[in-house]
Amino acid sequence: MKQPRKRRSQKAGLPPGSLVHIGEVRTQQPSLSIMDYGAGGCVEAELPDVDALRRHPRQHEVLWVNVYGVHDPLMLGEIGRIFDLHPLVVEDILNTDQRQKVESYGTYLYLVLHRYRFNGGGQGRQLAQDQISVVIGRDFVLTFQECKAETFETVRERVRTDRGGLRRGGVDTLGYSLLDAMVDSYFGIVEELNDRADGLEDQILAGARSASLQGIHELKRCLSRLRRNLYPLREVLGSLHRDVGDFFRPEVQLYLRDVYDHTVHILESIEDLRDLTTGLLDVYLTTVSHRVNLEVRALTVVATVFLPASLIAGIFGMNFKEMPWLELPQGFYYALVLMVLVAGGMLLLFWRRRSV
Repeated sequence: MKQPRKRRSQKAGLPPGSLVHIGEVRTQQPSLSIMDYGAGGCVEAELPDVDALRRHPRQHEVLWVNVYGVHDPLMLGEIGRIFDLHPLVVEDILNTDQRQKVESYGTYLYLVLHRYRFNGGGQGRQLAQDQISVVIGRDFVLTFQECKAETFETVRERVRTDRGGLRRGGVDTLGYSLLDAMVDSYFGIVEELNDRADGLEDQILAGARSASLQGIHELKRCLSRLRRNLYPLREVLGSLHRDVGDFFRPEVQLYLRDVYDHTVHILESIEDLRDLTTGLLDVYLTTVSHRVNLEVRALTVVATVFLPASLIAGIFGMNFKEMPWLELPQGFYYALVLMVLVAGGMLLLFWRRRSV
C-alpha cells in the first residue's frame, strides 16, 4: 500500500538539523552497499547495517557508499556521524522535497539531484520524480536514493571492469560520472515525451477527440515540471565549474563542461516540445472549430433546402376560398412537385458554388 506523504508542516517549530523524514516512503527496507576501489582493484559488498560500514577496513583510495531508502533518521544520522556530515546535510537528505542544488561544506560537497521515470504503461504513463543526494568528499562518495534504480548501474559496471580508467580517476571522476549518468537519463525522458507529442499530433489530425485534449494537458504538465526542475540543475553544474572547482581537477572540469552542454541541450529540447505542445493545442482547437463549422454548414443547407417547402406549404395552408390548384384533384401532387423542383434547384446551385 502507498504510504502517506509526510509534509513540511510536520517540522514546524523544530530546531534546525532535526532529523525528520519528509516525503513518501518508496523503499520499505533500506539497504546499504559499498564499492571500495582504486588502481589496485575493487571490493564490492552489500552491508547488513551501519555497524558493518563502520567496521569496514578501507583497502583502496575511493569508497563509494550507496543507500537505498532515505526514511530512516537513525540510520542516516549514524552515517552522518561516520563521515562527519553536518546535521543540516542529513536533514536535507531526509527531506525529499528539495530543489536541485550544490552546497560546499569545506571538506565535501553536498548535491541534490532529481531522477525522473514513467510509471504505468501505455500513453497514460505518469511522470514520477525521485530525489538523489550525493556527498563528494576527498576520498569518499555517498549516494542516497529513495528507491532502487538502474541510473548508476552503468557507473558501477565501469568501476567493476575498470572501463575508461575510472578506478584510477579518484572521487572527482566518480562524481562527474554520476552526474553524467543522471543527465543522460533525461534524454530518454525527453525522447518519450517527443514520441508522445508525435502520437498526439497524428491523433488530432485523424480526428480531434476529448482524449487528445487530455493528453495535451498531461504533456504540458510534464514539460512544465521538467523545465522548472532542470533550470536549477544548470545552475548546479555551473557552480561546480565556477565556484567549487577546487574539488575537481582541470581535466575533469572539461568533462563537467560537457555535462553542462548536455543539460542546455535538454532544456532547449524541452522548450521546443513546449512550443510544439502549444501548437498542438491550437491545432486541436482549430480542428474542433472546423468540424463544428462543417456541421453548421450542413445543417444550414438542410434548413435552406426545406425552407421553400415550408413556404409553399404555408401558402397553400391559408384559408382562402379561391386559390390555384385548390379545386384540382391533382393539386396536392402539383404542390409536391413544385417543392421538389425548388429544393433540387437549390441543391444544384449549392453544388455549383461548392457549398456542399
